[in-house]
Amino acid sequence: MINPYKKNAKLVLSNGIVFPGFSFGAPGTAVGEIVFNTGMTGYQEVITDPSYFGQLLTFTYPEIGNTGINFEDSESSIYVKGIIVRNYSSNNSNWRSLMNFNQWLVEKNIIGLYGIDTRALVKILRSKGSMNGVITSENKSLESCLKIINKIPKMEGLNLSKVVSAEQKYIWDSPTDTYFDLRKSYSEKSSKLKIVAIDFGIKKSILNRLVAHGCEILILPSGSSFNDVLSNHPDGIFFSNGPGDPSSVTEGIDLARSLIKYGQIPMFGICLGHQIFGLALGGSTYKLPFGHRGLNHPCGMNNQVEITSQNHGFAIDPNSLSKDIVEITHYNLNDSTVAGLEVKNKPIFSVQYHPEAGPGPHDSDYLFKKFVSLMLERC
Repeated sequence: MINPYKKNAKLVLSNGIVFPGFSFGAPGTAVGEIVFNTGMTGYQEVITDPSYFGQLLTFTYPEIGNTGINFEDSESSIYVKGIIVRNYSSNNSNWRSLMNFNQWLVEKNIIGLYGIDTRALVKILRSKGSMNGVITSENKSLESCLKIINKIPKMEGLNLSKVVSAEQKYIWDSPTDTYFDLRKSYSEKSSKLKIVAIDFGIKKSILNRLVAHGCEILILPSGSSFNDVLSNHPDGIFFSNGPGDPSSVTEGIDLARSLIKYGQIPMFGICLGHQIFGLALGGSTYKLPFGHRGLNHPCGMNNQVEITSQNHGFAIDPNSLSKDIVEITHYNLNDSTVAGLEVKNKPIFSVQYHPEAGPGPHDSDYLFKKFVSLMLERC
C-alpha cells in the first residue's frame, strides 16, 4: 500500500538505471554529476561547500539531518543542486540546532531524495565511475529524464570556479571559534601578516583558520591578475579550493605560473588551488573514477600519516611533474595519488586535502602554521 503522506520521486542515472524513492526538501527536478561522501558528520558544512557546486550529493551514512541546522556552520552561500540519502530525520536533537533540516532544504531550494538503497548506488559509482543523473519529484518518464541528462555537459572541461567566485574583493577578519592548539602569543606575533586569497570557491572555515593564526585576509576574485595581487603588497598568497575541472581554470593557472616564477612571496594552495599549482608547474591533471570525498583519507610519506578531509574529483599526474622543480610531499595512501607538493628552493607548497577540518580531523592544521612561518621568515 502506498503511503499517501510520501511523495514519490526517483533518481535516474545516465546509464538508464532508475532508483525509485521519495521526495523531501524542495520539490522539482535537479540534474548534475552524482558523487558520494563517506563522512559520518558535518552534513551542513558538506552541503554548503562550493566544491560541490553543480553536483548531486549522495551521503553514505544511513541517516542525515538528526542534528538539524544552525546558523554558524555553513561554509558559504553556495549549495549542492540535490542530495540523496537512505533516511532523513525530521526531528532535531542538538543544542545548537535552530532549524529543521527539511525546512532548511526547502528554504535553500535543495532537492532531496530518500528511501533508496544508497549502498547499491555507491557500488555503481565505484565500479562505473561518477556519472550525470537527475533527481525528480515530477511525473517525468525515463525517456524525458535521459533527454535532460544528455543535454548537460560532463564535469571534464567545466570552469565552475568563475561561477562561485566573489565578484568583488573583500576583507575577512572573523576567526574560528575553535583554536585547537594555538597559543595566544603566536597569534599576536603574526597579527600584521597580510594574505591575498584567490577565491575559486573558498570555504569560510579556511578563512577562519587563517585569521585564527593571526592573518589579515584580502579575498580577490578568481580572474584577478598578477598586478592585482602584487598591488596589495601581500606577505603571503593563498589559492583556494573550488569546483570543476582544474585544467579549465586558465586565468588561475596563468596567475599561479607568474607568481611562482616571481617566487619571492610564500604561497599556499588547497584542493583546486593545489591542482592549479601542479598545472602551473608544467604538470597535468586527470579525472578520478569516483573522486575522494570524505573525512578519513590517510595521507603522508616517510611513516608520517595524517587522517584528512577531502573533496575533489581530479588529481595531478605525478609523472607529469619535473623532479628538478617539484618535490611531492604527500601521497593519498589509499590510491597513491599526489596529495601534497612543494616547489624546490621557493616558499611555495600545496595539499590536495582540507587542513581546515570543516568538517573533519585536525591532523593537518599545522599547515597553516607552516604558511605563517614562511611569511614570518621574510618579514
